[in-house]
Amino acid sequence: MPNSQISIYTQKELGEQWLQRYRGCLPVFACVLGFTETALIPGISAAGRTPEDRKYTACADAEFLYYGPEHKAQYPLPPLTAGASPVLISRAVFESLKIPIHLFNAGLPQAPAVPVIDLGGAPAKCLSQGSAMEITTVHHLFEQGLLWGERLAANIQQGYLILGECVVGGTTTALAILTGLGIDAAGKVNSSHPVCNHAQKWALVQAGLEKMRESRVQGRQGEINFQSQIQNPKLALSEVVGAASRREVSKIQNSVDPLQLVAAVGDPMQVVVAGMAIAASRSCGVMLAGGTQMLAVYALMSAIAQAYALSWQPEAVVVGTTRWVAEDPTGATVDLVLNLGKSSLTQSGRTPSLLATHLSFADSRHPQLRAYEQGFVKEGMGAGAACIAAHLSQDWQQHQLLAAIEAQVERLSIALNV
Repeated sequence: MPNSQISIYTQKELGEQWLQRYRGCLPVFACVLGFTETALIPGISAAGRTPEDRKYTACADAEFLYYGPEHKAQYPLPPLTAGASPVLISRAVFESLKIPIHLFNAGLPQAPAVPVIDLGGAPAKCLSQGSAMEITTVHHLFEQGLLWGERLAANIQQGYLILGECVVGGTTTALAILTGLGIDAAGKVNSSHPVCNHAQKWALVQAGLEKMRESRVQGRQGEINFQSQIQNPKLALSEVVGAASRREVSKIQNSVDPLQLVAAVGDPMQVVVAGMAIAASRSCGVMLAGGTQMLAVYALMSAIAQAYALSWQPEAVVVGTTRWVAEDPTGATVDLVLNLGKSSLTQSGRTPSLLATHLSFADSRHPQLRAYEQGFVKEGMGAGAACIAAHLSQDWQQHQLLAAIEAQVERLSIALNV
């Protein structure tokens, strides 16, 4: 029987089995930080009031998650038009439950002021250019994702791995990846705005995909044969990655290579989390923490696994988010999940179980939390998955979650006014 504080929107039987299996277990949390210059476009995101603010959102969220509200931050949480950073939710749970946190820098403009594992990536350019990242960077980040997914899972005996993210502008790069994989996602994605800016996102995605198509027609010189590169013995990945046949490689080159798609219109987080989840799913449960962005990662996992003949366990992977995302009236999250299985590039018929916490801020005494009920912010930094973990491991109810989150808000307010 599913927890009364968690809703299952798709693949209900699979979701119930997953929840039952991990009831009473504590997760490990890994959060992958990245950046895309798409975030600098005026109005594209509400995760920071100005483009300048949004440059530092990931660093600020990471610092708060790691150190908490009393720490004098090098990167303070940025001002928002309305609402409060979802890291307040994540920190409340992870601090109370003492859940281990691992932070990864997949590609930020500046180094975060926290202990972080640097994956050697780089920030992405705006997706509208159709050349967001170097293909060599994407290959490297995917290798790192596979490596760290295996490492993290090796230390998990009974529990599961939560994979979160912080990429401002990431729902727009997610739309680009989904669309590039042949998935009907236009008008269905979420955003940090109360009313999703679908037209703005779609125009950017169309521009980026068109430039990618033009580039493919012209032909690129010197592309690296990733199929041999990913078997680099130095990384001990020969056992992790299966070799595709010549025919399969030829087939890949004649269709959309998912890693080249990321290089064209993606961001550095996506391919890292895809690699982590593919590798970790082989030995433990995985919860992709987020909405649109993690649905794009799931689609990417399916496409990469199919294109490069990689083994993974789809039934071990669920998507965990907030009800503000799952029930967003200006998006169509459930429809988007169902559409994931309709593309020939993502192993037809395969869709994840979508879970969401019932967390409500309707009765909060803090206006910045009540703003979530008007559609601001919605999700980020693993917030929804953190609440699901609290329900699963400690049977936390609404009043316990709200009290812990409000305590974070109040401690932060006191610290800022000292």
